[in-house]
Amino acid sequence: MFVFFLHATVSLLAVLNPIGNLPIFLSLVEGEPAEYQITTARRATIAAFGLLTLFALLGNNILLFFGITLAAFRVAGSIILFALGFKILQGRNIHGRSLAPPLQEDIMAREDIAITPLATPILAGPGSVTTVMLLMGPDLDAKIFLLTVAAIATVCFGTYLILRYATLITRYLGPVEMNTISRIMGLLLAVIAVQMGASGLLELFPGLGR
Repeated sequence: MFVFFLHATVSLLAVLNPIGNLPIFLSLVEGEPAEYQITTARRATIAAFGLLTLFALLGNNILLFFGITLAAFRVAGSIILFALGFKILQGRNIHGRSLAPPLQEDIMAREDIAITPLATPILAGPGSVTTVMLLMGPDLDAKIFLLTVAAIATVCFGTYLILRYATLITRYLGPVEMNTISRIMGLLLAVIAVQMGASGLLELFPGLGR
């Protein structure tokens, strides 16, 4: 069970990529007082935790409703995660084109940016939702669910700490160091995606394993 918890934590950490999202967070709260930045970081990570936990609980029902097998979802999910990991490896911002300029300006004009765009789609986006649903597997097992929720809580809490002390972290981690850490997360995500896709293909086509 500890191995599963560790795997879930590393997978979610690679997808959420809090270090890579530091510049986005800082740009959104630039010029705001420290108290506002801390409150925004807290609300964003709590909202992301709630959304991911919801998908962990209801994800399988969504698949059943649409008649999708977990193996097919695993293969499709691995493609999405690999694409995200590949973008991170290239040093590209995976969220940079997710918002059209007019919408981005509208969001920036709002007082509360904790829910959108921070909680979703930046933290609880397609990649993290896919990861959570794949971790849960085909059946709603109580132990797996609790371990997955524990992993979500661990990563979200770690993300909160990183965002809370974003200004301090950027003083000690220059662009090169932050870029290096972000790319390591991208590599981990790509490797996890390949393994996930291989497992899904073997389930869909058992003959491949012979």
